[in-house]
Amino acid sequence: MKVYVPRDSAAKALGADTVAEAIRAEAEKRGLEIELIRNGTRGMIWLEPLVEIDRGAGREGFGPVTVAEVPALLDGTLEGLGKVEEIPFFARQTRLTFARCGVTDPLSLADYEAHGGLRGLRRALGMSAEAIVDEVKLSGLRGRGGAGFPTGIKWDTVRLAHAEQKYIVCNADEGDSGTFADRMIIEGDPFCLIEGMAIAGLGVGATKGYVYLRSEYPDAIAVLNQVVEIARKDGLLGGDVLGSGRAFDMEVRVGAGAYVCGEETSLLNSLEGKRGVVRAKPPLPALEGFMGRPTVVNNVLSLATVPVVFEKGAEFYAGFGLGRSKGTMPIQIAGNVKRGGLYETAFGLPLGELIEDVAGGTASGRPVKAVQVGGPLGAYFAPSQFDTPFGYEEFDGAGGLIGHAGVVVFDDTADMLKMARFAMEFCAVESCGKCTPCRIGAVRGVETIDRIAAGDGSAVPLLTDLCETMKDGSLCALGGFTPYPVMSALTLFPEDFATAKEAAE
Repeated sequence: MKVYVPRDSAAKALGADTVAEAIRAEAEKRGLEIELIRNGTRGMIWLEPLVEIDRGAGREGFGPVTVAEVPALLDGTLEGLGKVEEIPFFARQTRLTFARCGVTDPLSLADYEAHGGLRGLRRALGMSAEAIVDEVKLSGLRGRGGAGFPTGIKWDTVRLAHAEQKYIVCNADEGDSGTFADRMIIEGDPFCLIEGMAIAGLGVGATKGYVYLRSEYPDAIAVLNQVVEIARKDGLLGGDVLGSGRAFDMEVRVGAGAYVCGEETSLLNSLEGKRGVVRAKPPLPALEGFMGRPTVVNNVLSLATVPVVFEKGAEFYAGFGLGRSKGTMPIQIAGNVKRGGLYETAFGLPLGELIEDVAGGTASGRPVKAVQVGGPLGAYFAPSQFDTPFGYEEFDGAGGLIGHAGVVVFDDTADMLKMARFAMEFCAVESCGKCTPCRIGAVRGVETIDRIAAGDGSAVPLLTDLCETMKDGSLCALGGFTPYPVMSALTLFPEDFATAKEAAE
């Protein structure tokens, strides 16, 4: 009998380690032979710890499981959830990037291969660099970290650059509120990230890679360091990748937790041992990146999706999605919802269906008031906009952005003036200080919103003007995108700003 208990941070925070230990102790006490496997999470966080048992007829789910329920679990008398793949939240997904997450042992390369791993890399090893990049272009894969820039075009710029050394840098500095997909893939299926980085190296002529991980992810750091060593030992990394004679190696670097280091040029400065401040562009990192050399900087999800493109084919991947938004997007659902977690689906799902149907509405049972998409710099959406389909251009047309696809839900008790103030305060605290619109503008923004809250309605036009200056004049997205939550709150929920004025009067 195989018993699966997630070792993912979310599951551990909800008691997975103590449940796993209780299962091991109870089985020993009974003389019951079990194989206890610490897998990644399936992403249904409201069911964690989600224990899966395979008695030979498929994996049945139980959750959330407590230590007190372990005897009944092993007796077979605990009420289950049925086959895990048939749980509605899971069954409706299109899992490509996360196909193995929660299925395999994240520390087993053999398990990874048994479930389709390394097929993409083996195919890429038989292709020219130009053909590899063309395959990524054909897939329509775009950056999953924020801007949605076409991955293939970025790779081609690095491929065509002339330099003795090139680099692949994975941006794993996942700092947006309500996001956890990068951590989830690293803790649950880390070999796919290594495989994606190796394919990227073959495509652009880079022999060295770095993963920049945030210090707040100790479990992800530990897992990734372990699998890098395993990959090196088993010939997946090093001077002879899978016996091909081609070289690619990588290492993990840990950041100190500055939000701005999620911006690629700040990240590169930090990676070089410098202060994490934004660089002016040009030059682009693709031409002068890490140590002044041509560098691919991609998000975890972008690189982890590359093996799917090469295993299944670019046309297969491009067959999913909406318009120029090709493939699938791992959407992270958080906030005031009944069913929070990771939901991977093809682009095109309406926002309202995601909130009301997939997530089940609010946990409080109150009406949804606002949904923020894209982290603390993302715009707020009102229920009147719930027909907006999940797509880069579609969200842009509605005044928002997908970003890293973190979705945070608020009910009708939320005060949107306070939410707008939080966005400005967040920017003021996290600004690297390099450019004036961000450094000074965010501080003035907090003060201006405080004036509105105190009843000074004349400050509203000043706030609008300030947001336009920050949007147009900031060096990077931190200052440039802070106006999105502020202006969407002001535009969509003017009553919250008027209420403050009335209360003051």
